[in-house]
Amino acid sequence: MRGKKVQSESNLWLDSWRRFKRDRPAVLGLIVILIITLTVIFAPIIYTTSADKIDFISSSAPPSWQHPFGTNDLGQDQFARVLQGGRVSLTVGIASMLVAILLGTLIGAIAGFYGGIIDGVLMRITDLFLALPQLPLLLLIVYLFRDSIKKIVGAELGVFMLIILLIGGLNWMSVARLVRANFLKLREMEFVSAAKAIGAKPNRLIWIHLLPNVLSVIIVAATLSVGNAIITESTLSFLGLGFPPDVPTWGRMLFEAKDYLTSAPHMAIFPGLAIFLTVLSINYIGDGLRDALDPKS
Repeated sequence: MRGKKVQSESNLWLDSWRRFKRDRPAVLGLIVILIITLTVIFAPIIYTTSADKIDFISSSAPPSWQHPFGTNDLGQDQFARVLQGGRVSLTVGIASMLVAILLGTLIGAIAGFYGGIIDGVLMRITDLFLALPQLPLLLLIVYLFRDSIKKIVGAELGVFMLIILLIGGLNWMSVARLVRANFLKLREMEFVSAAKAIGAKPNRLIWIHLLPNVLSVIIVAATLSVGNAIITESTLSFLGLGFPPDVPTWGRMLFEAKDYLTSAPHMAIFPGLAIFLTVLSINYIGDGLRDALDPKS
């Protein structure tokens, strides 16, 4: 019996993969994001030019064989900085996504499973967070607490922790609503009633019987939240409230390039293109997964 269940689950994921492969924009997005990720991780092993080396003689130099993406106003190699900034931006996106997914799944599962007063309280809290203006609140909290957290755990780690907790803590609401809606539907089905009849406890019902059936919804939400987190981090860095100036991120590079748009446009083009391709690819993947994992397909 267990073998048949595993086989049916395997067939379900294989069918979903076949549907995903038929979505050309999603496949293209997957290829692009894999290329970007692998390049950001492994290219610095081959391209050993320092991202921090200052050379005023080569200040704002256009792209060349020596500097494929040109240099910034301090003569620092833009290609090396894009690679290093990509590591930071992708890490922030993935870490923030994990925070948002964990919070949203936990709150949505509890609200959907127990219902009643618990559901009402948790959903009103969710509505409250949805009503908050995200960007102004982010700017205010980062401005108020970044110096304090820097003193406790250091500049880079402090800002990193603050940014991922804030971005994740302000983006869990849509996940919670999706998980809650699916739990409300699934808890009335026969397999849940059968599990209750044989004495399954609430924890087992949630984690073993209900959550696996909501996994496809969570995967899609997780994919899309990575792109949103990268955009948010880039916005904070562009406004000068992200990582310290010596930590290159794609948003920080755009912030530094804003005064050189006419004299050295390459300073803004390449980090902007990196953000654009990454977020667009992730959104295409999310759309493809949503269609591939749709049970109505």
